[in-house]
Amino acid sequence: MERHLAWEGCHNVRDLGGLAASGGRRTRWGAVVRSDTPDRLTPAGWAAAAAHGVRTIVDLRTPGEHRAAPGHRPPGMTIVSVPLHRHDDPAVTRYGGTPLYLGPFLDRRADQCVLALRAVARAEPGGVLIHCVAGRDRTGLIALLLLALAGVGPADILADYSCSAARLGPLYALLGEPDDDLRVRARLTEAGTTTEEVVSALLARLDVEARLTAAGLTAAELTTLRDRLTEPHP
Repeated sequence: MERHLAWEGCHNVRDLGGLAASGGRRTRWGAVVRSDTPDRLTPAGWAAAAAHGVRTIVDLRTPGEHRAAPGHRPPGMTIVSVPLHRHDDPAVTRYGGTPLYLGPFLDRRADQCVLALRAVARAEPGGVLIHCVAGRDRTGLIALLLLALAGVGPADILADYSCSAARLGPLYALLGEPDDDLRVRARLTEAGTTTEEVVSALLARLDVEARLTAAGLTAAELTTLRDRLTEPHP
């Protein structure tokens, strides 16, 4: 199967399936998809999402954020709104829109991350779509945590996170805006680091199960997430 999904109207869509996980397992195809805002999906794009098995949409955006023209979401999809952060959160105001935000936000607001993960654990049967606006930062953090909980290795988690930079270039061009990756790289250069170094350092120090359990994720929810995300490797 193909991880990168061509859903007309979106640019940063990929399935989290097919990755080696702990215990000789693999992440399950169709269980969780990450994307930029589906507001821009055309009818054909929505049909592709439905055909892929998406039944629950976890929206990480803050109420009042820009939304594109109304879409054509088909019936049978449940939207769960889980605003991940406020724009005045210190980690967001200082590091927002760059990988530098990931660790400080997780350190301060793991409880908010737990709410998003809980929405995945409690979703009805079928695929779960997680998104914010660009599908890069907030979505990237939750995808990182899901993959880490599944026991996916740091190299694969980093590779998944890094994909967004290239995937979003055409979207900015379509919108007539500068490619935001240029700003991100400039900010990282100013800080004397890189995306690879920031994400790798976070994963090296992160005991994901302990951090999320301390923030309120239950043992039953951990089990549900792992069962949802992974399957035995044939």
